Amino acid sequence: MALQVCSCFALSCPKQNQIHTQNLIFPKTLLSPSLPKASSSSSSTQNRYPEKSKDIYEELNLSISFSKRSLNLSILALFFNGFLPNLSKCAYAEELELQRYTDSNEGFTLLIPSSFNKVEKAGATVLFEEEGKGSNNVGVVVNPVRLSSLGEFGTPEFVVEKLIQAEKRKESTKDAEVIGVAERSGQGGLQVYEFEYKVDSTRGGMKRIFSAAFVASKKLYLLNIAHSDKQESPLDTQTRMMLEQVLHSFDAAPQT
Repeated sequence: MALQVCSCFALSCPKQNQIHTQNLIFPKTLLSPSLPKASSSSSSTQNRYPEKSKDIYEELNLSISFSKRSLNLSILALFFNGFLPNLSKCAYAEELELQRYTDSNEGFTLLIPSSFNKVEKAGATVLFEEEGKGSNNVGVVVNPVRLSSLGEFGTPEFVVEKLIQAEKRKESTKDAEVIGVAERSGQGGLQVYEFEYKVDSTRGGMKRIFSAAFVASKKLYLLNIAHSDKQESPLDTQTRMMLEQVLHSFDAAPQT
């Protein structure tokens, strides 16, 4: 994946003149609680049916107890989507068992699942694989470029199209489809592109790919996250949240 698609950033590609007016973003869960106002006759009703009211309150308390875990997960989703401060995101990372990895020499940082092990692979600046499932991995490639920013190469839509074309050129690829495109600001206002797409391959079947890219100090940084997403064992919500957190954590390392 990431180790083979860097060629799509060839410097010979012209910059797009398209004006980028909007970004497609990944789906986000929004909470919109709406509770009805109590009726003015609620007090008299409670007095007339004290036992019934007591039962109702007990049911409500039980319901709240059962929904506590769902509420916690929803709050975590809000952390992830940027509605709460960065300190909350740190707690969220701990909840998902993520640990910080920083390469000071190359100048990048990201979160890595604690269950992933670092392995050596030619062409990769760094690569982490899930134990026993090497096809589930997180890799970073850093290459020198003549660009000062990713925007000089093109819009997020233009770049993801190059990624998809690179995937489709592989003999093992049966199909590739874009799911989402986004743009965010990184360290010091750094321009970061994010992509999500799926690839159906003869090697490992259906996979979900999360990718991010940025340019800093005349270097192109490309993150590639690959995870199995087969029909018989689709990507579950918890794992997806973890991988998206890894995606959003990819950034230039703070200067010391």
